[in-house]
Amino acid sequence: MNGLQADLDLIVEAAREAGALALSERAKGLNIRSKVGGSPVTHADLAVDALLRDRLLGARPDHGWLSEETPDGPDRLSKRRIFVVDPIDGTVAYMKDRPWWCVPIALVEDGRPVAAVVHAPALDETFTAVAGGGAFLNGRPITASDTADLDDAAVLGDARLFADVSLWPEPWPAMRWEKRNALAYRLSLVAAGAFDAAIATAPKWDWDVAAGALIAGEAGAKVSDHHGRPWTFNRPDPRQAGLVCAAPALWPLIVRRTRSIPLPADLP
Repeated sequence: MNGLQADLDLIVEAAREAGALALSERAKGLNIRSKVGGSPVTHADLAVDALLRDRLLGARPDHGWLSEETPDGPDRLSKRRIFVVDPIDGTVAYMKDRPWWCVPIALVEDGRPVAAVVHAPALDETFTAVAGGGAFLNGRPITASDTADLDDAAVLGDARLFADVSLWPEPWPAMRWEKRNALAYRLSLVAAGAFDAAIATAPKWDWDVAAGALIAGEAGAKVSDHHGRPWTFNRPDPRQAGLVCAAPALWPLIVRRTRSIPLPADLP
Protein backbone atom coordinates (compact mmCIF):
# COMPACT_ATOMS: atom_id res chain seq x y z
CA MET A 1 0.00 0.00 0.00
CA ASN A 2 2.88 2.40 0.70
CA GLY A 3 3.98 2.21 -2.94
CA LEU A 4 0.44 2.87 -4.14
CA GLN A 5 0.10 5.76 -1.72
CA ALA A 6 3.18 7.35 -3.25
CA ASP A 7 1.65 6.83 -6.69
CA LEU A 8 -1.61 8.39 -5.49
CA ASP A 9 0.21 11.37 -4.00
CA LEU A 10 1.95 11.90 -7.32
CA ILE A 11 -1.20 11.87 -9.45
CA VAL A 12 -3.22 13.96 -6.98
CA GLU A 13 -0.56 16.67 -6.95
CA ALA A 14 -0.41 16.59 -10.74
CA ALA A 15 -4.21 16.75 -11.09
CA ARG A 16 -4.41 19.75 -8.78
CA GLU A 17 -1.66 21.56 -10.67
CA ALA A 18 -3.43 20.73 -13.93
CA GLY A 19 -6.75 21.99 -12.58
CA ALA A 20 -5.18 25.28 -11.51
CA LEU A 21 -3.69 25.70 -14.98
CA ALA A 22 -7.04 24.98 -16.63
CA LEU A 23 -8.80 27.54 -14.43
CA SER A 24 -6.15 30.14 -15.21
CA GLU A 25 -6.37 29.56 -18.96
CA ARG A 26 -10.18 29.65 -18.85
CA ALA A 27 -10.06 33.06 -17.15
CA LYS A 28 -7.78 34.46 -19.87
CA GLY A 29 -9.97 33.23 -22.75
CA LEU A 30 -9.85 30.09 -24.86
CA ASN A 31 -8.66 29.25 -28.33
CA ILE A 32 -11.02 26.53 -29.63
CA ARG A 33 -10.85 24.28 -32.67
CA SER A 34 -12.52 21.06 -33.81
CA LYS A 35 -10.72 17.73 -33.81
CA VAL A 36 -11.22 15.02 -36.40
CA GLY A 37 -14.74 13.77 -35.72
CA GLY A 38 -15.98 17.21 -34.70
CA SER A 39 -15.39 17.30 -30.95
CA PRO A 40 -13.92 20.55 -29.61
CA VAL A 41 -10.47 21.00 -28.13
CA THR A 42 -9.05 24.12 -26.54
CA HIS A 43 -5.51 25.34 -26.16
CA ALA A 44 -5.94 24.62 -22.43
CA ASP A 45 -6.58 20.91 -23.09
CA LEU A 46 -3.22 20.74 -24.86
CA ALA A 47 -1.41 22.79 -22.21
CA VAL A 48 -2.76 20.57 -19.43
CA ASP A 49 -1.79 17.46 -21.40
CA ALA A 50 1.78 18.71 -21.74
CA LEU A 51 1.98 19.57 -18.05
CA LEU A 52 0.70 16.16 -16.96
CA ARG A 53 2.97 14.28 -19.33
CA ASP A 54 5.96 16.23 -18.03
CA ARG A 55 5.09 15.75 -14.36
CA LEU A 56 4.03 12.11 -14.47
CA LEU A 57 6.53 10.64 -16.91
CA GLY A 58 9.22 12.81 -15.39
CA ALA A 59 8.57 11.03 -12.08
CA ARG A 60 7.96 7.57 -13.59
CA PRO A 61 9.92 7.44 -16.88
CA ASP A 62 9.46 3.68 -17.25
CA HIS A 63 5.65 3.97 -17.36
CA GLY A 64 3.48 4.07 -20.47
CA TRP A 65 1.14 6.89 -21.48
CA LEU A 66 -2.39 7.08 -22.84
CA SER A 67 -4.11 10.45 -23.13
CA GLU A 68 -6.95 11.87 -25.16
CA GLU A 69 -4.74 14.70 -26.39
CA THR A 70 -1.57 12.71 -27.19
CA PRO A 71 -1.35 10.60 -30.38
CA ASP A 72 -1.59 6.94 -29.38
CA GLY A 73 1.01 4.34 -30.30
CA PRO A 74 1.96 0.73 -29.59
CA ASP A 75 4.68 1.50 -27.04
CA ARG A 76 2.26 1.51 -24.11
CA LEU A 77 1.23 -2.08 -24.83
CA SER A 78 4.66 -3.32 -23.73
CA LYS A 79 4.42 -1.49 -20.40
CA ARG A 80 3.14 -3.17 -17.27
CA ARG A 81 2.13 0.20 -15.81
CA ILE A 82 0.68 3.16 -17.69
CA PHE A 83 -0.88 6.51 -16.88
CA VAL A 84 -4.34 6.97 -18.41
CA VAL A 85 -5.25 10.65 -18.57
CA ASP A 86 -7.93 12.97 -19.87
CA PRO A 87 -6.46 16.46 -19.47
CA ILE A 88 -9.94 18.04 -19.31
CA ASP A 89 -12.88 15.64 -19.19
CA GLY A 90 -16.02 17.61 -20.05
CA THR A 91 -14.45 20.13 -22.41
CA VAL A 92 -17.85 21.48 -23.48
CA ALA A 93 -18.76 22.29 -19.86
CA TYR A 94 -15.31 23.82 -19.40
CA MET A 95 -15.76 26.00 -22.50
CA LYS A 96 -19.19 27.18 -21.29
CA ASP A 97 -17.87 27.92 -17.78
CA ARG A 98 -20.03 25.25 -16.21
CA PRO A 99 -18.53 23.40 -13.24
CA TRP A 100 -18.97 19.77 -14.37
CA TRP A 101 -15.52 19.16 -15.81
CA CYS A 102 -12.59 17.42 -14.22
CA VAL A 103 -9.05 16.12 -14.52
CA PRO A 104 -9.07 12.30 -14.25
CA ILE A 105 -5.82 10.34 -13.92
CA ALA A 106 -5.52 6.59 -13.44
CA LEU A 107 -2.45 4.46 -12.92
CA VAL A 108 -3.19 1.16 -14.64
CA GLU A 109 -1.17 -1.96 -13.82
CA ASP A 110 -1.61 -5.19 -15.77
CA GLY A 111 -4.84 -3.88 -17.26
CA ARG A 112 -6.44 -2.77 -13.97
CA PRO A 113 -6.51 0.68 -12.32
CA VAL A 114 -4.59 0.67 -9.03
CA ALA A 115 -4.53 4.39 -8.19
CA ALA A 116 -6.91 7.10 -9.35
CA VAL A 117 -7.88 10.73 -8.92
CA VAL A 118 -10.78 12.71 -10.36
CA HIS A 119 -10.26 16.38 -9.56
CA ALA A 120 -13.09 18.84 -10.27
CA PRO A 121 -11.43 22.24 -9.76
CA ALA A 122 -14.49 24.44 -10.22
CA LEU A 123 -16.32 22.47 -7.50
CA ASP A 124 -13.31 22.01 -5.20
CA GLU A 125 -13.92 18.25 -5.22
CA THR A 126 -11.16 15.65 -5.36
CA PHE A 127 -12.11 11.98 -5.53
CA THR A 128 -9.34 9.45 -4.87
CA ALA A 129 -8.78 5.71 -4.52
CA VAL A 130 -6.11 3.04 -4.46
CA ALA A 131 -6.83 -0.62 -5.05
CA GLY A 132 -7.97 -2.23 -1.81
CA GLY A 133 -7.97 1.06 0.09
CA GLY A 134 -11.50 2.44 -0.30
CA ALA A 135 -12.62 5.64 -2.01
CA PHE A 136 -12.58 9.20 -0.75
CA LEU A 137 -13.92 12.67 -1.51
CA ASN A 138 -11.71 15.45 -0.18
CA GLY A 139 -10.16 12.94 2.20
CA ARG A 140 -13.43 11.57 3.61
CA PRO A 141 -14.63 8.02 2.88
CA ILE A 142 -17.46 7.63 0.39
CA THR A 143 -19.82 4.74 -0.30
CA ALA A 144 -22.19 3.96 -3.15
CA SER A 145 -25.90 4.09 -2.37
CA ASP A 146 -27.88 1.15 -1.02
CA THR A 147 -30.79 1.77 -3.40
CA ALA A 148 -32.35 -1.53 -4.46
CA ASP A 149 -35.26 -0.42 -6.68
CA LEU A 150 -35.01 1.21 -10.10
CA ASP A 151 -38.29 3.02 -9.54
CA ASP A 152 -37.38 6.65 -8.68
CA ALA A 153 -33.64 5.89 -8.80
CA ALA A 154 -31.36 8.85 -9.54
CA VAL A 155 -29.53 8.07 -12.78
CA LEU A 156 -26.97 9.86 -14.95
CA GLY A 157 -27.53 9.27 -18.65
CA ASP A 158 -29.53 10.23 -21.73
CA ALA A 159 -33.19 9.95 -20.73
CA ARG A 160 -34.31 10.11 -24.38
CA LEU A 161 -32.50 6.87 -25.22
CA PHE A 162 -34.09 4.99 -22.36
CA ALA A 163 -37.54 6.38 -23.12
CA ASP A 164 -37.48 4.84 -26.63
CA VAL A 165 -39.68 1.78 -26.07
CA SER A 166 -38.66 0.28 -29.43
CA LEU A 167 -35.15 -0.38 -28.07
CA TRP A 168 -36.11 -2.19 -24.91
CA PRO A 169 -37.90 -5.55 -24.61
CA GLU A 170 -38.40 -4.78 -20.93
CA PRO A 171 -39.57 -1.25 -20.10
CA TRP A 172 -37.70 0.96 -17.68
CA PRO A 173 -39.43 2.17 -14.51
CA ALA A 174 -39.80 5.89 -13.90
CA MET A 175 -36.36 7.15 -12.89
CA ARG A 176 -34.93 10.59 -12.15
CA TRP A 177 -32.50 11.42 -14.99
CA GLU A 178 -29.79 14.05 -14.99
CA LYS A 179 -26.77 14.85 -17.15
CA ARG A 180 -23.18 15.70 -16.34
CA ASN A 181 -20.70 16.33 -19.13
CA ALA A 182 -17.69 14.47 -17.75
CA LEU A 183 -17.88 10.67 -17.63
CA ALA A 184 -15.23 10.43 -14.91
CA TYR A 185 -17.26 12.81 -12.78
CA ARG A 186 -20.43 10.76 -13.36
CA LEU A 187 -18.70 7.63 -12.04
CA SER A 188 -17.41 9.58 -9.06
CA LEU A 189 -20.90 10.84 -8.22
CA VAL A 190 -22.17 7.25 -8.19
CA ALA A 191 -19.23 6.37 -5.94
CA ALA A 192 -20.26 9.10 -3.50
CA GLY A 193 -23.91 7.98 -3.44
CA ALA A 194 -25.09 11.27 -4.96
CA PHE A 195 -26.58 9.22 -7.82
CA ASP A 196 -27.60 5.57 -7.91
CA ALA A 197 -26.30 4.73 -11.37
CA ALA A 198 -24.68 5.98 -14.58
CA ILE A 199 -25.59 4.23 -17.83
CA ALA A 200 -24.41 4.46 -21.44
CA THR A 201 -24.61 1.88 -24.23
CA ALA A 202 -22.10 3.44 -26.65
CA PRO A 203 -18.32 2.80 -26.47
CA LYS A 204 -16.31 4.92 -24.02
CA TRP A 205 -12.63 5.78 -24.16
CA ASP A 206 -10.32 4.45 -21.45
CA TRP A 207 -9.23 7.97 -20.48
CA ASP A 208 -12.84 8.88 -19.72
CA VAL A 209 -13.57 5.95 -17.40
CA ALA A 210 -10.41 4.34 -15.97
CA ALA A 211 -10.02 6.65 -12.96
CA GLY A 212 -13.73 6.72 -12.16
CA ALA A 213 -13.97 2.95 -12.46
CA LEU A 214 -11.51 2.41 -9.60
CA ILE A 215 -13.09 5.10 -7.44
CA ALA A 216 -16.58 3.68 -7.97
CA GLY A 217 -15.46 0.10 -7.41
CA GLU A 218 -13.64 0.99 -4.20
CA ALA A 219 -16.80 2.76 -2.99
CA GLY A 220 -18.78 -0.46 -3.44
CA ALA A 221 -20.45 0.25 -6.78
CA LYS A 222 -20.38 -2.31 -9.60
CA VAL A 223 -18.81 -1.24 -12.89
CA SER A 224 -18.95 -3.04 -16.25
CA ASP A 225 -19.87 -2.65 -19.89
CA HIS A 226 -23.58 -2.78 -20.72
CA HIS A 227 -23.45 -6.58 -21.09
CA GLY A 228 -22.05 -6.95 -17.59
CA ARG A 229 -18.50 -7.73 -18.68
CA PRO A 230 -15.67 -6.32 -16.53
CA TRP A 231 -13.37 -3.75 -18.05
CA THR A 232 -9.74 -4.35 -18.96
CA PHE A 233 -7.53 -1.40 -19.84
CA ASN A 234 -4.41 -0.84 -21.95
CA ARG A 235 -5.65 -2.91 -24.87
CA PRO A 236 -4.77 -2.07 -28.50
CA ASP A 237 -8.18 -0.41 -28.92
CA PRO A 238 -8.50 1.86 -25.86
CA ARG A 239 -12.29 1.73 -25.62
CA GLN A 240 -14.85 -0.03 -23.49
CA ALA A 241 -18.04 -1.35 -25.09
CA GLY A 242 -20.43 0.57 -22.83
CA LEU A 243 -20.99 1.66 -19.26
CA VAL A 244 -23.06 0.51 -16.31
CA CYS A 245 -21.92 1.90 -12.97
CA ALA A 246 -24.47 1.32 -10.25
CA ALA A 247 -25.27 0.62 -6.65
CA PRO A 248 -24.69 -3.12 -6.20
CA ALA A 249 -28.36 -4.02 -5.86
CA LEU A 250 -29.30 -2.02 -8.97
CA TRP A 251 -26.53 -3.31 -11.24
CA PRO A 252 -28.19 -6.66 -12.16
CA LEU A 253 -31.54 -4.93 -12.74
CA ILE A 254 -29.89 -2.54 -15.19
CA VAL A 255 -27.71 -5.08 -17.00
CA ARG A 256 -30.73 -7.35 -17.48
CA ARG A 257 -32.16 -4.62 -19.69
CA THR A 258 -29.04 -3.16 -21.32
CA ARG A 259 -27.94 -6.60 -22.56
CA SER A 260 -30.59 -6.21 -25.26
CA ILE A 261 -28.36 -3.58 -26.95
CA PRO A 262 -25.76 -5.38 -29.12
CA LEU A 263 -22.07 -4.99 -28.40
CA PRO A 264 -20.13 -2.93 -30.95
CA ALA A 265 -18.97 -5.15 -33.81
CA ASP A 266 -15.52 -3.55 -33.86
CA LEU A 267 -14.71 -4.19 -30.19
CA PRO A 268 -13.69 -7.53 -28.63
